[in-house]
Amino acid sequence: MARPALLSTEELAEHLKDIPLWRHEGATIVREIAASNFAAAIGFVNAIAILAEKADHHPDLFVFGWNKVRITLSTHDQGGLTVNDFKLAKAIDALSINTLA
Repeated sequence: MARPALLSTEELAEHLKDIPLWRHEGATIVREIAASNFAAAIGFVNAIAILAEKADHHPDLFVFGWNKVRITLSTHDQGGLTVNDFKLAKAIDALSINTLA
């Protein structure tokens, strides 16, 4: 299956408008989320893993503190951001509303 191309600066700016809770850092987009406790943070990571497997697009995940998760998205084989990153970011945002509420 062909991977999507890197987004242009203009395309990137447009996609970033759709995910206001994420920040652009170099060739990645990043979001940090605080869960109610450690178990909820790990459950959230596991839920992201299921989404990532279905999408065949895998974020870097970092659990820190006792309840925080840092999610970093980039299309590794393209060396930057593609539409896949933004699709997964939106899916994670929808998940976080249901998982962490």
